[in-house]
Amino acid sequence: MDTPQGYLLVVEDIPDILRLLDATLKFKGYRVVTASNGHEALEAIQRERPAIIITDILMPKMDGFSLVHRLRINPETRDIPVIFLTATYVAPEDKAFALTIGVSRFIEKPVNFEQFLPAIAEILAKGAPTPPQTLNEQEFYDGYRKRLDKKLNQKITQITRSEHLLRTLSEEEKPSIKASLHQAVSERAEIQHLLDQIDEHLEKITTRE
Repeated sequence: MDTPQGYLLVVEDIPDILRLLDATLKFKGYRVVTASNGHEALEAIQRERPAIIITDILMPKMDGFSLVHRLRINPETRDIPVIFLTATYVAPEDKAFALTIGVSRFIEKPVNFEQFLPAIAEILAKGAPTPPQTLNEQEFYDGYRKRLDKKLNQKITQITRSEHLLRTLSEEEKPSIKASLHQAVSERAEIQHLLDQIDEHLEKITTRE
């Protein structure tokens, strides 16, 4: 079904998760458009306004935090409801920052569809709460950087522990730890890349002032 307000935009960089969300929502009758990062999401929004955006946070090119900030500073997209899905940003401080920038719901992965689907139905029926006062660039990037710094330290700790664990395991036990380590290394690189981008933004802001 196409809701009165439009389609559901699902933004996720992991193909298997994206396919699962896409198939589940379509099975429930929703019209779904998918994107693999924030840039693709903004292109889809320019073509047609969605009823809800359902997005991962940690993604390449443009992550969920940056996507929501871009939406909230644009009067034409400021009130689009956003649901965050994440396995990385699960600390209370992460959730508080998400609410500060105007996220409607915060759902941890793996997705519990008994929680996820009613959240969508409720937002479509009642609408999202009025977004809070938009943060200025300095406030947004300062808060964003704190979240990324914490995640980077956590990933470094996770990688160190996994590397140590691999040295103690038999060959039969290693594949799952290696897969987890590979993902953590990839996420560490993405977080560091985002931190470098934020430093560039903050430097530009300081220069303007």
